[in-house]
Amino acid sequence: MTGQQGLSDTERLDWLRLIRTDRVGPRTFHDLIQHFGSAHAALAALPNLARRGGSASSPRIFTREQAAAELKAARARNIEYVALGEPAYPLRLQMIDDAPPLVSVRGKPDVFTRPQIAIVGSRNASAAGVKFAHRMARDLGAAGFAVVSGLARGIDAAAHRATLQTGTIAVLAGGHDCIYPAEHVELVEALVVDGAAISEMPLGWGPRAHDFPRRNRLISGLSIGVIIVEAARRSGSLITARLAGEQGREVFAVPGSPLDPRCEGTNGLLKQGAIPVTEASDVFAAIEPILGRGIQVAEVREPAQDVLQKNTEPRADDRNRIVSLLGPTPVSIDDLVRLAPTTPAIARAALLELEIAGRIERHGAGLVSLL
Repeated sequence: MTGQQGLSDTERLDWLRLIRTDRVGPRTFHDLIQHFGSAHAALAALPNLARRGGSASSPRIFTREQAAAELKAARARNIEYVALGEPAYPLRLQMIDDAPPLVSVRGKPDVFTRPQIAIVGSRNASAAGVKFAHRMARDLGAAGFAVVSGLARGIDAAAHRATLQTGTIAVLAGGHDCIYPAEHVELVEALVVDGAAISEMPLGWGPRAHDFPRRNRLISGLSIGVIIVEAARRSGSLITARLAGEQGREVFAVPGSPLDPRCEGTNGLLKQGAIPVTEASDVFAAIEPILGRGIQVAEVREPAQDVLQKNTEPRADDRNRIVSLLGPTPVSIDDLVRLAPTTPAIARAALLELEIAGRIERHGAGLVSLL
């Protein structure tokens, strides 16, 4: 939509004004530009368009002062606004029907020049699911992919943390200054060192429920394919899978226990024709023809684990975290300690309580599962 030289400062202000104006979404924006030739002309025509359409009032138009203030505030935070059609705009994202006219990017923009794979899944993920997401993301990063996810708890966070060194992309549902969940502010600060955070929402925008499906279309739109690790029957991850299919992206699903509600959605995707994936080579086999080249895997050093808590008595939140990580699939106590995170003493004390309560089953080789 723009030339290779990109927008002038004045044009960027007009684009921002138009997309921030009431009743103007990405598709309407594109139609207005196509019809009037420029954002400046479209802004001037909006009041007359509203009257001819039967409205007694013009839509609220974002002022030049508001747009200038937003750009200034963004640049003070090292956030750049990139327009659709400019060289720095993510290549695959601009191919979707409702690509955002402007995206704000913080971090290393060159991460978008690499092929991207999304990993998403349950916020209330099992330990097995988190471990798999971490391993899959690590292997994709070692093969030169940037891993895309939505910064949510559980699977998303595991995928981001596994690829801090190799480059990960967090797609935000709100503005860059309204990180959700708030506990992931430090994770964003860590990932923008070698990766990036991207949003189409203005600064100061706290994400609402309907903003997450909107964000999900960007997760799939950025990516060659989307890997769903764990997803309940009704979940945002299934929305991402549906959007990926509509956008012509590959949809991968990790098989899970039929006894675990967190796997109902992924198992359902497999029945619908999603590509089953149990290791990174399954993904490579499917996308090598799309890339037109083979995939080489490098060795990546594992990042240091977080410092564990020093408490010696299990608290309610310690116990709840451990229970949330458990499912029908047996997992090791070491994994529970790492993923909670907690100390071995707390984990064993909490498991002892759960065992006496008849809530868990112990297996060989130090594995446990939830009954």
